[in-house]
Amino acid sequence: MKPRLSVITLGVKDFSLSLKFYRDGLGWPTKATENDDIAFLNLGGIVLSLYPYEKLAEDATVKPDGSGFNGITLAYNTASEKEVEEILIIAERAGAKIIKPAQKVFWGGYSGYFADPDGYLWEVAYNPFWKMNDKGEPIYNDAL
Repeated sequence: MKPRLSVITLGVKDFSLSLKFYRDGLGWPTKATENDDIAFLNLGGIVLSLYPYEKLAEDATVKPDGSGFNGITLAYNTASEKEVEEILIIAERAGAKIIKPAQKVFWGGYSGYFADPDGYLWEVAYNPFWKMNDKGEPIYNDAL
């Protein structure tokens, strides 16, 4: 098996609200299907999918009554500390709740967190140990 991540699907409680947040608020290009209960956002090599929470739980054959921290965060890496702050402002204006304001962090970078309308946590981070290519993708060191 090759190491690969192709799609991240978020189970969302209010599909219209989440679609509006990502498409209209953050300005991410979106393709919704004909039945309008799933949307795909191209994130430069990875697809973020939005799908109703209950239907996603049903598809995975798990109970939909989970609560609390689900043990996952998503990350948006930037090329500078200033860009971290700019992205957090954009997210907040789009309807995100700022969970942790931008600040220096223990590992030597600069980051903050916001929660989308369903409470999924996004870290917006500048990692001074990574370079970014012209597509805004991190260039990892040889250790990874």
